[in-house]
Amino acid sequence: MKSKIKWWLMIPLFLAACRQPVHRASVTRGFYYWKSTMHFTNSETAALEKLQVKKLYVKFFDVVWDATRQQPLPVAKLQLDPSATSWLSNHPVAIVPTVFITNECMQQVKGEQVHELAANLHELMTATAQALPAANPVPEIQLDCDWTATSKDNYFSLLQALKALPFFQQKQVSATIRLYQCKYKQKTGIPPVDRGLLMCYNMGNLKSLQTNNSILEAAELEKYIGNLQDYPLPLDVALPLFDWKVLYQQQAYAGLIQGLPDSALQRSGAAQQSKNLFTITRDTTLNGYAFKKGDVIRQEDANFGEIIKATKLLRSKLVTPKITVALYHLDSINLHKYSTNELEEMFDSMY
Repeated sequence: MKSKIKWWLMIPLFLAACRQPVHRASVTRGFYYWKSTMHFTNSETAALEKLQVKKLYVKFFDVVWDATRQQPLPVAKLQLDPSATSWLSNHPVAIVPTVFITNECMQQVKGEQVHELAANLHELMTATAQALPAANPVPEIQLDCDWTATSKDNYFSLLQALKALPFFQQKQVSATIRLYQCKYKQKTGIPPVDRGLLMCYNMGNLKSLQTNNSILEAAELEKYIGNLQDYPLPLDVALPLFDWKVLYQQQAYAGLIQGLPDSALQRSGAAQQSKNLFTITRDTTLNGYAFKKGDVIRQEDANFGEIIKATKLLRSKLVTPKITVALYHLDSINLHKYSTNELEEMFDSMY
C-alpha cells in the first residue's frame, strides 16, 4: 500500500528551497573611478583588461551646499587626461556618469531650487559626457547621495526632475543605496529610479573606539540585509577595496588618516594593542601627520576573506537575476593588495 505524504509536511521543504541562493543569469564586472583627474596607470589598465571589466562608474563631480551663496555648488569636476581617453577609445567599456550630492545640500535646498539644480546638473553632465570617446556607451546615469528621512522629499523630487531631461531619457537612472536606507526603507523611502546599487561598506560605527572595522565586517552586514529580497528595486552591488586609519585623541574620534604606510607606524615605535589597534608612545610627525603621545590609531581595510563572506551573504538574499558587481575603487594602491585571482573571485562569487 502506497503511503500518502501529507501536504503540510512539504511546507518546510518548499520554504527551504525558496531560500536557496539565486543563480545569476549574468554578472557584469565593474569598477568605480573616484578621482578628479582621469589618468590610468599601467597597473590599472592591466587590471581592467585581465578582469574583462565591462563598466566604469565615473564620478563627474560633487555637489555641495555653498552657505555663503545659499545654493548648491559643483566642485571637483572631472578632468580627462589624453592617455585615459586614448585607452577608452580602444576599449569600449560602458561609462556610467556618477554625481555625488551631499545630504546637507539636499536638506538645505529650497523647493523652488530643485528644478534649477536639476537643469544645472543636466547641463554640466551633458558637457562632461561629450568629452568622452564616442566608442564608450553611456547606458546608465547614477546619483549618489546619503539621503535621510528629512532630505528624501527634495532628493526624490530632484531625481524625478532629472529623469524628464534629455540626457537622462533613454537611459537607466540608478541611485546608490546605503545599508541603513535599505534596512529602514519605510522611513527613508524608495528613490524613484530604475535600479539601486547597494553600497556594502562603511557599515560600522566609525567614531566608536570599540568598533573593530567600520569598512566591512560580514557579521555587521548581516544585520542590515535580513529583508534584502523585499527591496522593491533591482539591486547591483558595490564592494570595497580601500583602507584607512582612524585616529582617536583622548578616547574621542579625531578623523581619518589616509596614505600613512604601516611601515611608518611601526618605525615610530607605536605600541600594538591588538591586531589593528596602535597607541602612539611619543609626540611625533609621520608623513605630515602630527601625533601626540597617547593617540590611538585603528587600521581598517577591506579584508579579502570578509569580502567573500559578504558576497555569500548577499548571494543568498539578492533576487535580481542580472547584476553589476562594482569594486570601489580603481586605484593602483588598492589593486596591489589583491591578486588577480582574488579580484576574480570577488566577481564570480556573486553567481
